[in-house]
Amino acid sequence: MQIKQFVFNGFAENTYILFDESKKAIIVDPGCYGKEEEAQLQLFVDENDLEVIKLLNTHCHIDHVLGNYFVKQTYNVPLVMHEIEVPYLESVASYAGNYGFAQYSPTQADRFIKEGDKINFGDQELDILFTPGHSAGHVVFYHEQSKSLIGGDVLFRQSIGRTDLPGGNHQQLLDNIRDKLWPLPEDVTVFPGHGPQTTIGFEKKHNPFF
Repeated sequence: MQIKQFVFNGFAENTYILFDESKKAIIVDPGCYGKEEEAQLQLFVDENDLEVIKLLNTHCHIDHVLGNYFVKQTYNVPLVMHEIEVPYLESVASYAGNYGFAQYSPTQADRFIKEGDKINFGDQELDILFTPGHSAGHVVFYHEQSKSLIGGDVLFRQSIGRTDLPGGNHQQLLDNIRDKLWPLPEDVTVFPGHGPQTTIGFEKKHNPFF
């Protein structure tokens, strides 16, 4: 499995495209806003002859969903997320203008997932872990074969997701990191929603929250 990272919008959000030799691809947390960022995403898909088959949200804060409408309309794919995130997704339209995203186009989920479900594309399979705390319905996606974790805003390099937004719970986030992420192999690479990559082992030793 290959992972392509983009950094989009004023929040410097990490958007990911996951794909393999089959050319099947999924897009996770498209933060692209405006024609220039949308073109960057589309150009990579076109140049690599990818077939986008799913759109995933780890959670539905504004910076992670700005490109949902574009991806759904461009590639005619379902939006997949945890059902608890529905009110957070629906609320984005009410405050997007306050953050300078007046052209935000709302969209709706097409399919809901929960812990224990699988996401399949090409020859790949992702496990779903339920990790609320930053957001009430946050999930992360783990690819066991490549030891890759698409982690959203749960665990960052020497930091964790903020918990002062609606649906946030600091103790719940810490508990979920300990219970769901620390048991993973220490050489698992974490691809976070913001900032640089890290590993489970590095964070267990150096994250100041632990």
